[in-house]
This record gives sequence, C-alpha cells and structure tokens, in this order.
Amino acid sequence: MQETLFVSDVHLDSKRSAVVDLFNQFLLKRAINSEALYILGDLFEYWIGDDAPYLEYQETFDAIKSVTSKHIPVFFLHGNRDFLVAQRFAKQTGVRLLSEEHVATIYGQKILLMHGDTLCTDDIAYQNFRKKTHNKFVQWVALRLPVRTRQHLAKKLRNTSAQAIAEKTADIMDVNQKSVEEALIRNQTTCLIHGHTHRPNVHEFTLNQQACKRIVLGDWYQHGSVLSVTSNQMDLQSFSAL
Repeated sequence: MQETLFVSDVHLDSKRSAVVDLFNQFLLKRAINSEALYILGDLFEYWIGDDAPYLEYQETFDAIKSVTSKHIPVFFLHGNRDFLVAQRFAKQTGVRLLSEEHVATIYGQKILLMHGDTLCTDDIAYQNFRKKTHNKFVQWVALRLPVRTRQHLAKKLRNTSAQAIAEKTADIMDVNQKSVEEALIRNQTTCLIHGHTHRPNVHEFTLNQQACKRIVLGDWYQHGSVLSVTSNQMDLQSFSAL
C-alpha cells in the first residue's frame, strides 16, 4: 500500500527507552516501506544544538539514515522542544528541514503542515516566551554557551514549563480556531495537519463556504501514534508494537 506518514511529539528521551525502541522499529519496519515521512516537531524531548553529543540517540539517527538512504524522503519541521535542530543534524540523517508553515501536495491535495504551537494564541505567556527563544540573536548567544551550561538551562526550562502547564486550563493550551482559519486562508488550503496539543482528533468545519479539515497528531508518551495518508483516506493510528 502506498502511504505517506506523519508523526509528531515523539519526545525521544533516554529515560523512556521503550519509546525510543518503538520509534526505531517504526522507522525500520514501517517508514522504510512508505513513500515519505513527515516529522512535525518535538521529535526530541529537548535539543540544545547540533554540536552537543547525543550518543543515546545514535540508533535513531542510524534508523532515519536507513530510511533516507532508500531514497524515501524524511521531512523535519521544528517543534517547540527541538527548534535548534539545524543543518548538521540534517546532513547526518538525510532529513529535509521545512519552514514552520509548509504546504505540501500529498496525492494531489494541498495540505498545510505545522507543529501547532503558533496556533495556541490564547496562551499569551507561551507566545511571549516563544518570541524570545526564536530570536536569532538569542539563539546565536545560546549556541555559544558550553554544552554543559545548555544542558542545565534545558533542564531548568523543562521544569519551569511543566509547572506552568500544570497551572493553565486545557482551553488556553489548545489551538485558537480563528488562528487556524487565518493560517488556512494565508496558505490557501482547506486541510491542516499539526501536533503539539497531544489531542489526536479530526476536526471538520466550514470556512468561506468550503469544507475544511484539521487533523491533530497524537504524542508518543503511552504508545506510538501516526497518521497514514493514502490516495483515498487519512487514518489516525495508534500502536504499542510492530
């Protein structure tokens, strides 16, 4: 079966070795037989720069390279945890880096691909934080800090983020419908695929008298999650083994 695969929010972490193993299996048993794989952000729990050692993920790097070596394109769109992924990682694995709003033509249909965090515009505190961390000068300075310092900062930010999330309502952390509609209009599409919210679902609505669809990818905390797109269907799937 010809299929194009989409994943997001895998959150690879050496402390969650079962998920690392499951994702590696997914790459070598499923993605390697697909037409293309799109990774829509937060592949890693955190990424502090391409120059840092990630020995715990070497099998994953090798597995991705096994897929791209078969001339199967693997596309990577940055998430809020791994926005510092850059060209060294792309060269090592063979992935192709995408912009934060990318329109792909999949089996003749134009589909907008995003991580999803920029759609959560009700979360003003997060959007302000994101603006700071995506400032090119701030990133330039951060990437020149010692790796050990960056590791410490990443751990601190993760703890701060967890505390902030615990204090927010679910609605604030979800996407804003107006922002979704504006993104579709801006990119002249009627279909959007994104992750980030960890709320897998298919949302259908009407915009400017056109039928629209928003597909939310699931996370990989409890099990694997993938969207399979073929020429005639879109299927959200979950699995615990391959």
